[in-house]
Amino acid sequence: MNKDQPPRKRVLIAEDDPAIASLLSRTLQGHYDVVIAEDGMGALAKAGAPPPPDLLILNVMMPGLDGFTVAQRVRLLPGLADVPVIFITARDAPADVIKGIQLGARNYITKPFKLHDVLDKVRKALRR
Repeated sequence: MNKDQPPRKRVLIAEDDPAIASLLSRTLQGHYDVVIAEDGMGALAKAGAPPPPDLLILNVMMPGLDGFTVAQRVRLLPGLADVPVIFITARDAPADVIKGIQLGARNYITKPFKLHDVLDKVRKALRR
């Protein structure tokens, strides 16, 4: 890394589907440092380990802790109260979208999604 360049932003992806996790990782790794967790407990552990993530991309439906619970618990970790969250999920009921927004999501993306839309929303979330 060039010392004149700012450090790359760190994106934590919590996704239990390996194909989707890999697809998201490959799409984002050219722009960001990407960390993948396979479930909610792994996401919490990785979010709490240094360096902290600059953005969380959470699947809502995961084994153990769901993405909503992960978002709530991450907010309690030191220094992560304001970390932006993007939910990516198959759950598209209005009540789920509202819950995601109430939990502070910058975006709620439903599957299937377009990779360029995800990348655009990630860029916007990290600009704030």
